[in-house]
Amino acid sequence: MTKKSKKKIVKTAILFIMPVIIYNIIFKIIPIFYSLILSFTNYDGFSSPIFIGIKNYLELLKSQEFGNSILRTGIFALEVLPLNMLISLILAIMINNKIKGISFFRGIYYLPVITPMVAVSIIWVWLYDPEYGIINFLLSLFNIPPVYFLADSSTALSSISVMRIWRGVGWNMIIYLAGLQNISKNVYEAAKLDGATEIQSFWKITLPLLRPVHIYVLIVGIISTFQSFTEMYVMTGGGPLESTTTVGLLIYREAFEYMNMGMASSMSFILGIIILILSFMSFKLNSKNNEGV
Repeated sequence: MTKKSKKKIVKTAILFIMPVIIYNIIFKIIPIFYSLILSFTNYDGFSSPIFIGIKNYLELLKSQEFGNSILRTGIFALEVLPLNMLISLILAIMINNKIKGISFFRGIYYLPVITPMVAVSIIWVWLYDPEYGIINFLLSLFNIPPVYFLADSSTALSSISVMRIWRGVGWNMIIYLAGLQNISKNVYEAAKLDGATEIQSFWKITLPLLRPVHIYVLIVGIISTFQSFTEMYVMTGGGPLESTTTVGLLIYREAFEYMNMGMASSMSFILGIIILILSFMSFKLNSKNNEGV
């Protein structure tokens, strides 16, 4: 390949990726820096921002409401992620086999992923309805009284977690399936010749070799659950008794209901730092485990 051809290829490549770069600069990078500036101001969205230094951050450190929302978001992530990963892995193992009609089941499992979160949330509000919901109907067959899943502060967050697990399983299943299909069959055959059972192969081969997939799913899950907003907004509005008010919902309220953009920006950056720390810890944990293998 001549030098002239190489330059032409580079120019063509730059031309193709330029729209993405421009998009990210205008709609992501510039808003992030602007939001960082706003986090040090008192800004209501209409008048000029007033610089107040780190006052917003100091107030947030003392705010019980913000602390509770972080704790609630953490509980939500803990309820969602382990079960989501476990069910996704089980489904991926099941559909990794050559069974007739398996493509159909893969499509069914993936269907919730491509359904908009608002539509999914509305459907689950109907399912949880104490009078007409199918879940309470099934419970009534066993003489169990109606459960106010979304109206009871002790069950509301967990009820949303169930919906979130159901919706996220399809995506993670695909990731796990790709990981499973990347493991060489020769490894399993060698283990079988050495007398390993299928269970031993799963614990000694499958799970360790899927470690990068576990970490990827975990980090993406942490980011996703800590940014949860739509399902809380649609299903409960943050209630009852603020039991489902996560950080994402609190940021929305602060910005668009109380028109306190500066404080909302501060919350967003603290949330970003928390997600960054958790993601970094997951990476370090993975690196440490890889060194031990």
